[in-house]
Amino acid sequence: MLSRLTRLPRPAALAVCAVPVLGLFAAAAFAPLPFVVAIPGLTADVLGSDQGKPVITVTGAPVRDTKGELRMTTIRATGPSSTMKLHELIGHWFKTDQAIMPREAVYSSGGSDEEIEKHNLAEMTKSQSAATDAALGFLHKDPKDVKVDLNLADVGGPSAGLLFSLGIVDKLDGDGSGGDLTGGRSIAGTGTITADGQVGAVGGVALKTQAARRDGASVFLVPKAECADALSELPEGLRLVPVTSLTDAVNSLRALNQGRPTPSC
Repeated sequence: MLSRLTRLPRPAALAVCAVPVLGLFAAAAFAPLPFVVAIPGLTADVLGSDQGKPVITVTGAPVRDTKGELRMTTIRATGPSSTMKLHELIGHWFKTDQAIMPREAVYSSGGSDEEIEKHNLAEMTKSQSAATDAALGFLHKDPKDVKVDLNLADVGGPSAGLLFSLGIVDKLDGDGSGGDLTGGRSIAGTGTITADGQVGAVGGVALKTQAARRDGASVFLVPKAECADALSELPEGLRLVPVTSLTDAVNSLRALNQGRPTPSC
């Protein structure tokens, strides 16, 4: 093929080469692509109730009345079995309240819709257990004596871990000196958490900041490694506070309440 092309005039050779290239573009335009479209999702106050039941229930220790909010944040994405074509993705690309994300970044476990939903719910259960361990460990309370039940329906995945831990700390200890950990504010955030209180990165941070501001938050706790993503579409009036651990988050909220310097992205 190459030897034949070299004997053709240049315009004719380019035209012949363009045919398969155009064919590839045409195929890509109509082929399903492994991407999903995500938008800001719901937020939920872990200090409040969900479907008439407290999100956090503690037994075995006195519980404080709390003021303010601690809002976990989510994104909402097209389903794992949905398909997107090139022209559809282009239509979403330039919208600041939407994001085009690789399917595996949102649905990393793979499998059917039912399998993914089951996996996400299992991840939420593990996250709640780690959040409880982290909070009780931070407060030096024995999990044999203090029991925590976490209830948040229809939300999967591990990204609410940090907010669950902060909610438990606020319910049991507040800011450590008689006040609320929130300072009466609406605080939002995201981040996975380990049983020893380390905060991990999550996906869709720029969309979660939009959900937080939409629902009234003025402060957003973000895993430090994702500051750049959070700044990319930061809504006006929302303050970013980077954290790497539960201790970081508590200390930053205490500093904020006392008017002391607080880390920022």
